[in-house]
Amino acid sequence: MLIAMCQKIRIAETVDCPAIERIVRAAYSHYVSRMGREPGPMLDDYAALIGKERVHVIEHRGEVCGIVVLIPETDAMLLDNIAVAPETQGLGLGRKLLEFAEQQTAAAGYRTVRLYTNEAMVENIALYLRIGFAETHRGEENGFRRVYMAKKVGPAAA
Repeated sequence: MLIAMCQKIRIAETVDCPAIERIVRAAYSHYVSRMGREPGPMLDDYAALIGKERVHVIEHRGEVCGIVVLIPETDAMLLDNIAVAPETQGLGLGRKLLEFAEQQTAAAGYRTVRLYTNEAMVENIALYLRIGFAETHRGEENGFRRVYMAKKVGPAAA
């Protein structure tokens, strides 16, 4: 339980941008050879996303070690990105960020959180299916083969 007490999720600040970019690069770099190019999250403008208050970070022992990017849409909350520094994976930080995303989705009045991931990220697809996401469709966007998923949240989801 000590680990849980050391974790804090907060809105990202400009000063967090280098840590966020480092985490994203480390979390996604192993997919480059599988995909033949950098995954979408490695190409995002995190300074702009921070400026729009779309990025939340999780701290462990005072260090930023994970991120979640949430973007409100017309009918759902988009979980645009979630990443945890490889050296802190296995501590439950990703799970805590996913729970936070669902809580933020419900708190914003949405009943659905949606996401997409690359077809090559089969581990992520399996994880999302295990935690209650359902595949809605597949398609190509910006040169990426994507799997789109959604999950109901809040009281109606129970």
